[in-house]
Amino acid sequence: MKYKVFIFFVIGICLYLVDTTMNADKDKSIFISDQEILSLINAWKSQVGRDPTDDELARIVNNLIDEEILYREALFLGLDQEDTIIKRRLAQKISFLKEESVPKIPSVNELKEYYENNKEKYFIESSFTFTHYYFSENNNSLDRSQRAIKALQENSTFKSDPFYLGKAFANEPLRNIETNFGKAFSKELMEVNLNQWTGPFESTYGHHIVYLNSTNPGYIPEIEEVLRQVEVDFLQMKREDAVKGFLNNIRSEYTIFINPDLKF
Repeated sequence: MKYKVFIFFVIGICLYLVDTTMNADKDKSIFISDQEILSLINAWKSQVGRDPTDDELARIVNNLIDEEILYREALFLGLDQEDTIIKRRLAQKISFLKEESVPKIPSVNELKEYYENNKEKYFIESSFTFTHYYFSENNNSLDRSQRAIKALQENSTFKSDPFYLGKAFANEPLRNIETNFGKAFSKELMEVNLNQWTGPFESTYGHHIVYLNSTNPGYIPEIEEVLRQVEVDFLQMKREDAVKGFLNNIRSEYTIFINPDLKF
């Protein structure tokens, strides 16, 4: 009880100060709802891990009222006009409101239909497990890699260079191999025979000799394998559709004027 009385006491004092300091021709009524205060208290508790003290609660409410006063004064001065940042934030806020109108738990049938229409999006690409020796392009990479292949066949020693991503790769997706080694390397890797040293193959960094252990061909998974991602993608699509639908419904209510003589 003391807690609630204190809250209303603080609000009363702040409202009185607001009423006596704002001009008569402005709207001087500021109403702080219970929900606003409770939301701020909950935010405080989530950040600090405890309830605010009486002094801290007073500061929370005072800060809220200060913010409202500053907001209204900014509106009176027209500071919201022609401000790109404010427009963007308000546009984002109404977009969030429309997105929140989408149910958060889609039905099984909705997910299955979405998956069937977007299967290619969930294609799991080929992956490769291999080991390689790297020879830097700054140190006669082609000749050294050719000599290394012969050394391996003759069970003799040779010296390679360290590679920044390491020597062994397990179930590495083809896309990653293309990114890290280059398209020419990944294309040759797809033609390599298993369980033997092959090369040299050229990459963006030099030359490599490769021992391919295994390959996993690409495939489209069953929905159960990617169900969580399908649900995330489906909800994102519904949120985007909600915003687009809202815009399409109200666009006809606006008249747009564009300067025909504007030059870019």
